[in-house]
Amino acid sequence: MAQRTVLFLLFDDVQSLDVTGPLEVFAGAEKGVPGTYRIRTASLDGGPVRTSADLTLVPDQALAEADDPHTLVVPGGRGTRSPNPRLTDWLREHGPRATRLVSVCTGAILLARAGLLDGRRATTHWAYCDKLARDHPEIDVDPDPVYVRDGRISTSAGVTAGIDLALALVEEDLGREAALTIARHLVVFLRRPGNQAQFSAQLAAQTAQREPLREVQQWITEHPDADLGVEALAARARLSPRHFARAFQAETGMTPGRYVDRVRLEHARRLLEDTADGVEEISRAAGYGTPEAMRRAFVRTLGTAPAEYRRRFRPASTH
Repeated sequence: MAQRTVLFLLFDDVQSLDVTGPLEVFAGAEKGVPGTYRIRTASLDGGPVRTSADLTLVPDQALAEADDPHTLVVPGGRGTRSPNPRLTDWLREHGPRATRLVSVCTGAILLARAGLLDGRRATTHWAYCDKLARDHPEIDVDPDPVYVRDGRISTSAGVTAGIDLALALVEEDLGREAALTIARHLVVFLRRPGNQAQFSAQLAAQTAQREPLREVQQWITEHPDADLGVEALAARARLSPRHFARAFQAETGMTPGRYVDRVRLEHARRLLEDTADGVEEISRAAGYGTPEAMRRAFVRTLGTAPAEYRRRFRPASTH
């Protein structure tokens, strides 16, 4: 197998973990299978850059000296807000030459400015998805997934999502066992599919202001297999169903039904990942009632059936 060059783009006010997280994944793969990756870092003029955390990074070379890489990684950070035009020009010219083009967090903004995401589906950090969609309507921005792969171009959400995406790329290159070995070494889980939501239900929804509604949120999380219809939840909050549904959405930012759907999916996912319980047992525990209902929920939201999800994302130690 030919050695793949992985080039990391550096610039002032880059987010250091957007660089070092994925870089450690590729470096781990190179140590495990020598000759697999040649890792390089480059800035516009080859000089040191200051990260957003005031850490100084010294690149290997200037961008003008860099050969066209197999994988070009574009990190995010404050430096993406008003980038040097030369950086955007370089990306516009050289981005199409990379076999794989990858962005971490707001690195997607740099790709968008260079016109490299036009007509594609992409994501970025949840706090910047609206801006990316507003500034670049030609891009199909999906705010939910951890990462999105559209052909040769991959975009990811925040810091840890860059690690998830790098592990997925290593798995593509070297196989699942190699990626699992790196994940164990870094003490991270090789279990997050790209279309997993950036937030859990509890984080995606706002915490309700009123105590009865907060209690209902907690009850849903702790009892996914209970009757979680609006009438039952309204009774627990001591409100009429209409008042409850309106108040819940106003204070949490999502309908009771959507919140319940997220909680049940997360609960089922954890059981598939962490236990050897059967699909039928898990479907009952998560509140779906039947394996078919759970299967439909998984396919609709994650694009895969429960059995396939378990095969791909359960750690080897639980097999």
